[in-house]
Amino acid sequence: MQSPSFASTVNLSAPDWNTVPQVTVTGEGYSAGKTSVILPTSAGLLQLSFHKSGLRMQIAADACSDYDILTHQPESLPCQLTSSEQSSTIVCGDYALIIQHQPFSFSLNCAGKTIQQTPNDGHFVRQYRMPPLTKTAQGWLFSLHLGAEEPVYGLGEKWSSLNKRGQFIRSYNHDALGVNAEISYKNTPFAWSPSGWGVFVHTPAPVSHGVGYAPWSQRAYGLLVEDDALDIFILHGKNGGEIINQYTQLTGKAPVPPVWSLGVILSKAYYQDVPELMATAKAVREHAMPCDVITLDGRAWQDTDTRFAFEWDPKRFAHFPPNQVIADLKAMNFKVCIWEYPLVSVQNPLFAQMAKKGWLLKDKRSGEAYRYQWDMSAFAEVLTPLPESGIVDFTHPDAFNFWLESHKPLFDLGVDMIKADFGEQVEDDNMLAHNGDSGHRLHNVYSLLYNRCVYQAAEKYSQNGPFLFSRSAWSGSQRYPSQWGGDPQADWGGLIGSIRGALSWGMSGAPYFATDVGGFYKDTRDSELFVRWSQMAVFSAHIRLHGIGQREPWSYSHDAEQAVNQALKLRYQLIPYIQTAMEQASETGMPLMRAMALAFPNDRLARGFEMQFMFGDNLLVVPCTQPGGEVEFYLPDGQWLRFPDQQIFSGGKVHTLTLALEEMAVFVPAGQNIPIGPDVLHTEQLTPPASGKQIKHYWPAQDVVV
Repeated sequence: MQSPSFASTVNLSAPDWNTVPQVTVTGEGYSAGKTSVILPTSAGLLQLSFHKSGLRMQIAADACSDYDILTHQPESLPCQLTSSEQSSTIVCGDYALIIQHQPFSFSLNCAGKTIQQTPNDGHFVRQYRMPPLTKTAQGWLFSLHLGAEEPVYGLGEKWSSLNKRGQFIRSYNHDALGVNAEISYKNTPFAWSPSGWGVFVHTPAPVSHGVGYAPWSQRAYGLLVEDDALDIFILHGKNGGEIINQYTQLTGKAPVPPVWSLGVILSKAYYQDVPELMATAKAVREHAMPCDVITLDGRAWQDTDTRFAFEWDPKRFAHFPPNQVIADLKAMNFKVCIWEYPLVSVQNPLFAQMAKKGWLLKDKRSGEAYRYQWDMSAFAEVLTPLPESGIVDFTHPDAFNFWLESHKPLFDLGVDMIKADFGEQVEDDNMLAHNGDSGHRLHNVYSLLYNRCVYQAAEKYSQNGPFLFSRSAWSGSQRYPSQWGGDPQADWGGLIGSIRGALSWGMSGAPYFATDVGGFYKDTRDSELFVRWSQMAVFSAHIRLHGIGQREPWSYSHDAEQAVNQALKLRYQLIPYIQTAMEQASETGMPLMRAMALAFPNDRLARGFEMQFMFGDNLLVVPCTQPGGEVEFYLPDGQWLRFPDQQIFSGGKVHTLTLALEEMAVFVPAGQNIPIGPDVLHTEQLTPPASGKQIKHYWPAQDVVV
């Protein structure tokens, strides 16, 4: 018997846990081969198995295998079961899982140390106030223990505190329209604690996380999995880096992107016509601004009324053949990025063609192609209203292949990368996919399918190596780099939220991230903000200047141009260092931007400084996030050299600095060397251009006495 639904108040008030039945073990457990155990329960057969990084718990487990969220099924290890009427114990090497039957509860131990367990959330009447495991009308509820001061990290791109303790987080992709709320574009139901455990819910469906969330329980982490199947991994490692490595061994590693993608990407929403585009490209070279890629965003190459259909706007390009435009940009040593989204306007003949073949999501009520209508409240006077559209059904193999192959003419023309925008629009449960899933279950994983399709097109046809920017993402999307962080306000809060989003995404197994440098909307032409945002972005995996309005440095002020160009030149000099960090990320899942809790797992003081981060192994970056140039920061134990002037700072304490406009607060542990590449304006000036390891010298040039 299922309990009543939590209804819509689950994240606003304390549920009445007394009305929620708890799962019990109803029969004797038995071995399924030598590598798993089956326990009959009041909610179905619970399958338990161990792999090299921890425990897997499954009920009706194979429902989402078709989406390939996992790159492979992890090998299960031999285990042994002993049981009594009250409990069952499963032993696998150093691991021991003890399960109490009435109600179900668990304790997972390794070498005698408890890794995770059912929270000791007692009640006058019931042993466990919050259910250890239950099936509700909304899905599965599973609860984990939290220590009194235990932090929890991960759960995707989130704009608030990196430590999710006390928060209610829903793993559900949104067109967030900014970086100010809980909603975000990139989510994953994966979290970890520095105390040595992680949890990953293998599902495409939404997952709600009450992480020490007081209305549920301040001493428990409750997961509400809105799926018919339950498939949970409890991971075990000595620190966050190990646990991220384990998670990405399951869901995939990010490949190393091409070297040119490490250069500056220039964009605008949007260049009104070809003359403006070409004038901007020429000005970039005339101003000696380092830059590798220029972007034709939405309306810069597509007609809004008929997009998206892989066709150049016949009006805008009537007198400017696209092949010539691209050739002219290439002649100035630019790579070319173009925008797309996975929707087709009903005003384009392609809509009817795809609908007839069943290549668009269908409406359950009519059996016809679903017609998506945009919420116009977000567009107002800033963005162009969008037409009623169909949504590409990537679960249909022929639709997937059609969309993939439709990129070939673009790459043949000389396009180098795709900005894969949107992907959050599978919002209505009346949307039905070819594989039988509907909106609710398809919503999150749609981003993964979209990312996969466009990245595979780039793998197959891009002449300069595969690379794309995706806005929405799910577990596994890190395999299709890279991602950027949505649409922040062009103010200091937008910068702060973007930094948090980058670090949180990195703590969630995705090593590459970029922000809209300068902010996307509400631009006030704040030169100081633009400089500080640019300086921070030098130390991100990828760097793109983008927003509504110009983002060329000289458009702000002469001082801004000087300071930003200086920072961008440093970016290119750091390419050998960045390339090494990316190779490490591809092997381990460790992000380039590393929050202090991830980079210094044994330093509890470091965790509290959430706005600073390590970039790779040896650069500690302190972004300036307020007007006036003042920064307060913490350096871990040891001696540190300020980069590049070699001023000595002692670690283990807090420092303050006031930065001139062109100054940055960056520090290197004493004794470490930073490879410095040549001073170039674009990667075509590297010898050879595809090499990211061209080193001119090392910093510091000689040993510094500390």
